[in-house]
Amino acid sequence: MNSTPETRIAAAALRRHSVGVDVAGVQVGAPAPIVVQSMTNTDTADVAATTKQVAELWRAGSELVRLTVNTAEAAAAVPRIRERLDMMGVGVPLIGDFHYNGHTLLTNEPAAAEALAKYRINPGNVGFGKKKDVQFSTIVELAIRHGKPVRIGANWGSLDQELLARMMDENHERAQPWDAPRVMREALIRSALDSAARAEEIGLARNRIILSCKVSGVQELIAVYRDLAARSDYALHLGLTEAGIGSKGVVASSAALAVLLQEGIGDTIRISLTPEPQEPRTREVVVAQELLQTMGLRAFTPMVTACPGCGRTTSTFFQELAKKVQDHVRARMPEWRIQYDGVENLTLAVMGCVVNGPGESKHANIGISLPGSGEAPSAPVFIDGVKTHTLRGEGIADEFVSLVEHYVADKYRAKAG
Repeated sequence: MNSTPETRIAAAALRRHSVGVDVAGVQVGAPAPIVVQSMTNTDTADVAATTKQVAELWRAGSELVRLTVNTAEAAAAVPRIRERLDMMGVGVPLIGDFHYNGHTLLTNEPAAAEALAKYRINPGNVGFGKKKDVQFSTIVELAIRHGKPVRIGANWGSLDQELLARMMDENHERAQPWDAPRVMREALIRSALDSAARAEEIGLARNRIILSCKVSGVQELIAVYRDLAARSDYALHLGLTEAGIGSKGVVASSAALAVLLQEGIGDTIRISLTPEPQEPRTREVVVAQELLQTMGLRAFTPMVTACPGCGRTTSTFFQELAKKVQDHVRARMPEWRIQYDGVENLTLAVMGCVVNGPGESKHANIGISLPGSGEAPSAPVFIDGVKTHTLRGEGIADEFVSLVEHYVADKYRAKAG
């Protein structure tokens, strides 16, 4: 589905009502657009490397970036990272990811507590035994003091074992006991909801709380979030945890999140990909954007419709051109976004033969139908449904990219200032 203003309005109508949360100027929750976020994988104590990666994620389109804050050195680095990013003009909000010792780090490093835009707490490991309530309360009280929202993020890999054991005992007393997966799902939801209720008792406003309940199975994630959405109006963060590497991670995350997003569930998302060797961290941001855009929920960058190829297209030229055009518009988008209103809605088509080529090209704002096997060596170009050019020879790729540039400059209104 092409993402147009009309399709996004229709999609927005499906959104469940959720309490909106302001994360340093980024609105999370209906009716605001679904927010894309990512997380660094650098050592946060390495200020230069972390600043560089945050900036890369932001340029790729991550609207929130989470950092691991696990040591005193990492906590001390946070305000320096924030300062460097501000000097670079990178205003993306930073989220602190805390496990086990967040209460200590935030208490001892008030500059970090202030520099972070949001805190993430895992109720399964915020503390254990008698210390749990005190340590959880400390983080919440610090969030209140510094005016920060909190994500309470339960994860079935680090589920509160005391809660799970208690619920297993309760289940044993049922006339018709649930199966173990259902008990675990309920424990995950209860962990998040009970923690949110406790945070509100301490004094954290409802519009400062985001919930998540992450699992690594597609069907389990869908079941958990359907139930969680039905039982609360908190803003929800979606993500399939430990999704995996390569196509498996992309497919599994897309399969789970697409179902939930189509049902109006979810206010912010992350695609948790294991990077392949030498693959940039920004890959997960691109996948998240493409998921939202192909569903018609948001528009981030012009996307290229291209045929898969068949026996009619023995040349690989159309594949190379499609990649060149997609890479070109992604590279130009940071500048176009500043210069032009609405350019993210541009649609392009690069087709490989006469069967569907002219028709698909006419549907796009600008499209090209390349010659297939045995066809005349000419490539008609269609602009807004009308054939305007016929390209031939070795310079087709550069000429088509030039036509795209001219189209953007002519059709999209320049922003003031």
